[in-house]
Amino acid sequence: MKKFFYNIKNISEITELKKRLINTIKCIIIFRIGSYIVLPGIDTSKLSGKTEGIFKLLDTFLGGAFSNISIFGLGIMPYISASIAMQIITIIVPYFQKIKQEGESGKNKINNITKLATIFIGIIQSIGYLSSFIPNEIIIIDKGIFTALSTIILISGTMFCIWIGDRITEKGIGNGISILIMTGIISSFPSAIISESISLGSKKIILFIIEIIVLFIIIMLVIMFTQAVRKIPIQYARETIENKLHNETKKYIPIKVNSSGVMPIIFAQTLMFLPPLIMNVWSKNNKNLSDFTTWEYNLIFSILIILFTFLYNKITINIRNISNEIKKNKGFVPGIKPGKDTSKFIKKILNKITLPGAIFLVSIAILPSIAHLMGISKNFSKFYGGTSLIIIVSVVLETLKQIESYILMNYYDKIIKSKNISIKNDYYFKKIKLKK
Repeated sequence: MKKFFYNIKNISEITELKKRLINTIKCIIIFRIGSYIVLPGIDTSKLSGKTEGIFKLLDTFLGGAFSNISIFGLGIMPYISASIAMQIITIIVPYFQKIKQEGESGKNKINNITKLATIFIGIIQSIGYLSSFIPNEIIIIDKGIFTALSTIILISGTMFCIWIGDRITEKGIGNGISILIMTGIISSFPSAIISESISLGSKKIILFIIEIIVLFIIIMLVIMFTQAVRKIPIQYARETIENKLHNETKKYIPIKVNSSGVMPIIFAQTLMFLPPLIMNVWSKNNKNLSDFTTWEYNLIFSILIILFTFLYNKITINIRNISNEIKKNKGFVPGIKPGKDTSKFIKKILNKITLPGAIFLVSIAILPSIAHLMGISKNFSKFYGGTSLIIIVSVVLETLKQIESYILMNYYDKIIKSKNISIKNDYYFKKIKLKK
C-alpha cells in the first residue's frame, strides 16, 4: 500500500508520465462520447437501451454502445475476432510463421493483415447486428439505405476505436485495446452496485456488506493468481580477469502460472459473442447457450478458455529461444544439460503449470453464474469473476507496472544528476544499488 501511495504522489513530478496519462484520459473520453452517438436513421425516442442474454454481456464489454445502437456499436470486437483468426493461421500456415520471425517488420505486416481482416469480419458482424438486433419500428429511413449507411459507419467506428487504442499504446499508458475494454466494463459498475443496493433494501444492508467483502476477497485471489510465478533457477559461470577464480551468479527465469494473461478469456468470450452477431442463432430453442448463467454456456466457455490458454502459451512462449539464450550467456539450469535437455525441462514445467492455471482461470470465469445462483443480481454478479474481473485486474496491474517503471527511471536520473539527493526514507531506496 505504501508503494501505491508513493507512486501516486510522484506522478505529478514526471512531465512525460503526466503527458501520457492526460493523453490516455483524452482518448478514453473520446471513446465514451462515441458510445452515446446514435446511428443516423434511428428514432431515439423509441430506443429502449435494453439487451438480453449474451447481448447484455456484450453490451457490458462495449460500455453500453451496443444497446445505444451507437457509431461504436461493435467496438473493437471485430478486431479481436480477426486477431484470434490470425493467431491460429500463424501456427498453421508456414508463410505467416516466416513473417512472424522477421521481427518488428514481420509484426507490422501481421498487424496490417489483421486490420484488413477486421474490415471483412466487421462487415459480417455489422449486417448481423443490424438485421437481428435493431427492430424495424425504430428505423425512420429506408431499411436498405439504413443498412448500407450503418454498415459503413459501424466499420469506420471500429477502425476509429482501433486507432484510439493504438494512440493509447504509443502516447499513453498501458495497452490501448485492453484499456478500452476495461473502460467499457468499469462504466457499468456504478449502476450495477447501485441497483444491487436498491434491490436488497435497507433491511438487508448487512447482506450487501457481506457481498462487498466477498467481492474484495475474490479480487485479492485474482491478483494473487495473476502475479503468481514459477521460478526456474539459472546459474551463470564467469571468470574474473584479476584472480581467475570461478564464480557463479544465481538468477531465475520467472514463468507466470497465468502466462497467457487475460487473452484466452477474451478470445473465448469473443467466440461466444460471434455467432449471434453473424446471424440470429440464439432462438427460443437456444436460450441456454445465450445465457451466461446456464451450465451449457459455461461448459463451452470453459473448454474454449482451456484450449486458448494452451494455444496462446504455445504462440507467445518460445522455449527453444529461451534455452538458446541461456546457453549463449554461458548459463545452465542446475542438474540439467544446456541445449535440448534445458528445452525439455522448461517445456515440462510449463505444461505442469499451464493446466492448473487454465483450470483456475475457468473457475474464475464461471464465478458470476455461481454468484447469480446464490441470489446476486445478474448485473452485479458479472463483477464476481468472469471476463470482467480478470480484464480489470490484469489491465490495472499492467498499467501500474508501466507507471512504476517511469517513476523508477525518473528516480535513477535524480540519483545520477544529484550527488546530495536524500533517499533515506524513500520507498525505492532498498532497490537501488550504486556502483562505487
